[in-house]
Amino acid sequence: MTDVVIWIVALAAILLLAGAFFLWRRTGEAKQPALMVLLALIAIGNVLLWTVPLADGTSPIDQAEATEAAETQ
Repeated sequence: MTDVVIWIVALAAILLLAGAFFLWRRTGEAKQPALMVLLALIAIGNVLLWTVPLADGTSPIDQAEATEAAETQ
């Protein structure tokens, strides 16, 4: 389930970047596209925090899934 959430957040970040580019090209405004880029960068940062492995080789999402599996048994 958490894999789906990570995938949706990553897709949303890509769409935010694309939307910011098209909005900037269409209207010439800078404020709203800049905020969209900022939100996309925050979303990408969150995805990286959950998926990049730690020193022991496991990622936080793997640890969360292992804890969830242990609790259900």
